Amino acid sequence: MLSGCEKVQRQKARYITGFDGIRAISVIGVILYHILPEIMKGGYLGVVVFFVLSGYLITDLMLQEYERNEGIDILGFYQRRMRRLFPALIAVLLGSSIYMVFFQRDLMTNFRGVTWSTLTYLNNWWQIFNGASYFDHFINSSPFTHIWSLAIEGQFYFVWPILFVLLLKLTKSRRGIFIFLFGLSIASAVWMAILFSPNADPSRVYYGTDTRIFSILIGVAFAFIMPSNRMKQELVPRAKRTLNHIGLGALAILLFLFFFLNDKTPFIYYGGMWLVSLISIILVLVCAHPGSSLNRWLTNPFFSYLGKRSYGIYLYQYPIMIFFETKVKDINRHLMIYSLVEIVLILIVSELSYRLIELPLKRFDYRKLAPKIKQFFKEKPNLHKLPGYVMTVLVVIGVCGMIFSPSKQSEAALKIEEEIKKNAEILKAQKKTETEIKKLDQAQVDELRNEFQLTDKQIVTAHEQKITAFGDSILLSASDALTKIYPEMVVDADVGRQLYSSSETLQNLAKANKLEATVLISLGTNGSFTESQFDDFMKVLGDRQVYWLTVHVPTKRWQEPVNQLLEKMTTKYSNLKLIDWYNISLAHPDWFYEDDVHPNEAGKVEYVKAIVNQIDSEK
Repeated sequence: MLSGCEKVQRQKARYITGFDGIRAISVIGVILYHILPEIMKGGYLGVVVFFVLSGYLITDLMLQEYERNEGIDILGFYQRRMRRLFPALIAVLLGSSIYMVFFQRDLMTNFRGVTWSTLTYLNNWWQIFNGASYFDHFINSSPFTHIWSLAIEGQFYFVWPILFVLLLKLTKSRRGIFIFLFGLSIASAVWMAILFSPNADPSRVYYGTDTRIFSILIGVAFAFIMPSNRMKQELVPRAKRTLNHIGLGALAILLFLFFFLNDKTPFIYYGGMWLVSLISIILVLVCAHPGSSLNRWLTNPFFSYLGKRSYGIYLYQYPIMIFFETKVKDINRHLMIYSLVEIVLILIVSELSYRLIELPLKRFDYRKLAPKIKQFFKEKPNLHKLPGYVMTVLVVIGVCGMIFSPSKQSEAALKIEEEIKKNAEILKAQKKTETEIKKLDQAQVDELRNEFQLTDKQIVTAHEQKITAFGDSILLSASDALTKIYPEMVVDADVGRQLYSSSETLQNLAKANKLEATVLISLGTNGSFTESQFDDFMKVLGDRQVYWLTVHVPTKRWQEPVNQLLEKMTTKYSNLKLIDWYNISLAHPDWFYEDDVHPNEAGKVEYVKAIVNQIDSEK
C-alpha cells in the first residue's frame, strides 16, 4: 500500500471525504443500537470504529504537521480540539440542565458530578467509581451515560501530543513506534480479557480507558506506517481491484457485526473488540488510499451530512431519548412511531447545534466575548435585547441546576429503594436464622384469604410448599408479600440482576442445597438476553419445575422481545411454565409505583395471586 519514502513526493493534507461516510455508518449503528437494540444488536461497535478513525486521523494530521514544521504546535492542538468539542458539550449540559429544571427534576440526581466529570473528560472513571452500569438500562436511566466514550477520546487528546513528540524525538524509526504502539494495544485487549467476568456486569471493562484504549492505539499505530500522504496515487487495475475488495470486505464484516454481535457475548471482551478494531483500521486505510475507489463510494450527500454532524448527533441522542421516553412512559405502545420521532428530534437538535453553535464558535475570537457581554448590559434596555435577557436568565437557571443538583433520588424512587432495602434485610436475617414454620390456624387462614383473595386450600398448600424464588428488584420488592403465603420459600433477589450474569449465583444455590424442585424466576426487567444465555441458565436448573414471570416494563424497549423469547422457550423446555404478569397487569397502572414497574401494595397482592394461581393450577 505504501511506496518508499524516497520515491514518494510529500503532499499537502487532503480532506478524505469517505471518512464522513465511515462516521455516518458508525453513528447510525450507535443510534439504532440505542433506539432499536433488537435490530441493531451490535451497533455499539460504532464507538470502536470512531475510536480507530479518531486515532488514525489525528495522528496522520500530526505527522504531516511534524514533517512540514519539524515539530507540532501542542498548544494550538489543544485549542483546536477545545474549539471543536467544548461548545456543543457545554450546550448539551446547559440545555439539559434547563430542561430538567423545568420539566424533569427527578433526572437531576448527581448532575453536578456528571457536569464536572464531563467537562474534565473523566466521566468514564466517574461512572466506574459510582457503580454506574452501561448495561443495566432500567436502573441507570441517566441522559449522560454515553459521555464515557467522549471522556476516553478527551484523555487521548490531552496525552497523545506530548507522547507523540517524545516518541519521534527518542526514535526515528516509525516501524519501531508502530511495534511499540501495536504492542500496547494488545496489552490493553489482554487486560480487558483478564478483568472481564462472564458472570458479572462488564461495565468496568467497557468504560475503562485502560481496557478500551486499544482501539485508538490501533488507529495511531497504523498512521505511522501507512500515513495518507505517503500512499501511491495510482495503482495498476489488478491492485486497485484487490484493494477495493479488501475495503468492501471489511465494510461488509462490520455491517454484519453491527446487526448480529450482541453486547452480552463474552467473545467481544475476549479479544472480539480488538479484532473489530483491526477490521476497522483496514476500512479506514483503504478509504484513505487515493488509489482505491472506496473513498468515492463512501462519499455522497447523505453520508457527508451525517458525518459532519456525527459529533452532535452522538452528543444529543441519549438526552433526547431519555427525556422523550420518561415523558411517554409506555414506549412499547407505538415503538416504531416513537423511535422515528426520536430520530427526527435528534437530527433537528443536532442540526441546530451544528448551525448555531459548532460552526460559529469553531473560529470565534473568545477574546471579544467579555467586552461584548459588558457592552450588552451597559447599554440601556430595549425590546431588541429581550432575547438576550431571556437567554441570560436561562443560562443562570441552567448553571444553578448544575451546581445545586440533588445527590438523592426523588421521593417516589426513594420509597421504592427503602422498601427494597427493608425486604433485603428481612431476607438476610431469615438466612441467618432457620425458623420453624408453624401450622396455620383458622384465624391466620382467614386473614390471608381476605388479604390475597385466595381459597383456604391454596393458602394451606402454599404454606407447606418448598420453592426457590430467584430474581431482580421486582421479586425483591414483593418478597414480603410472597413469604406471607410461602413461608418456606427461599428468596434470592438482587437489584439490577441480569440473566446473563446469574448462572454462577444459581449454581451456588444448588451447591448449598437451596435450589428446590420448584423454582420461581423473575428476570428480564433490567435488559434482554439471548437464547444461548437462556439455555445456559436452564442447564443449571436441570429438570426442576420452573415458573417464569413475564416482564411488565413499559418504559423500556426490551419488554416485548423478552416476553416473546420467554414464550418461545416454553416450546423448547417442557418444565418451563410462564406466569403472564405482563398481560395480567397490563390494564392496571394503579398496581404500580410511579416508575410503572415495581408493584405497590395493591400490586403485590395481585402479583402473589398470579403466582399462586399458576402454581396451584399445575397440581
